[in-house]
Amino acid sequence: MELKSVREFAEQHGLSERTVRNWCTTKKIEGAFLVGKTWNIPADASPPRKGKVKESPLLKRFREEKEGNVRGGIYHRTQIDLTYNSNHIEGSRLTHEQTRYIFETNTIGITDESINVDDIVETANHFRCIDLIIDKANDKLTEAFVKKIHRILKTGTSDSRKSWFNVGDYKKLPNEVGGNPTCPPEEVHDRMKALLGTYNAKPRKTLEDIIDLHQKFEAIHPFQDGNGRVGRLMMFKECLANGIVPFIISEDLKLFYYRGLREWGHLNGYLMDTCLTAQDNYKALLDYFKIKY
Repeated sequence: MELKSVREFAEQHGLSERTVRNWCTTKKIEGAFLVGKTWNIPADASPPRKGKVKESPLLKRFREEKEGNVRGGIYHRTQIDLTYNSNHIEGSRLTHEQTRYIFETNTIGITDESINVDDIVETANHFRCIDLIIDKANDKLTEAFVKKIHRILKTGTSDSRKSWFNVGDYKKLPNEVGGNPTCPPEEVHDRMKALLGTYNAKPRKTLEDIIDLHQKFEAIHPFQDGNGRVGRLMMFKECLANGIVPFIISEDLKLFYYRGLREWGHLNGYLMDTCLTAQDNYKALLDYFKIKY
């Protein structure tokens, strides 16, 4: 059987090597196989067809377990892991066990430490955000939808009582991320409209497209606070919408994730590799729960 390398296949079809490599990893190129660290592609293989994406087995399972209030399944595990890790990256001091208790019992369990009320409220709110992206996974990503995620996440927090904070809407005051300037408040709407317009115009989104959207969203930093969690929820939703295995950025990947965001546009491999590592971790969960991908 005649084989082609990733580079040869990419050049033949006018694609980026990274896109082809991702298709191989996600089994979207029939017959592609890995030898060591090198992908081999049958010479007669074709790129995956564009068009409507069939609902993924994972999204179907999410919806079944959510509606059936199933405990101990992938929905249950994802709610806890995604919420814990995304909040922890942003400074929440709740433990994984406390996060699990809040999801399962609406309490934090026994503790001898003082707990920030906002951490508890945002954890409960994050569960609702995940439910929203599961319910609306196939809906178009719009400014209104992104604002709704933010409103749910921050409702009932101390920030929501500050008139200038603007929960559920774009920021009123300039902010920074990692000491770097972000988009001025008066330009946020135009920048977000352009970003989502360009993204939604693509008929079929790849993992690289979704990561690129995330990095550009974080660079705009449209909200006063909560941008990281909203952005990671957007990525998870868009993976579900496009038949791509989603992923959770865990604490041990935090520094690589931040470095990747900083270097995107110069050295995209940093963030891409971090997200692929997180995706591999999530695939192991899918294997355990016997969910195809």
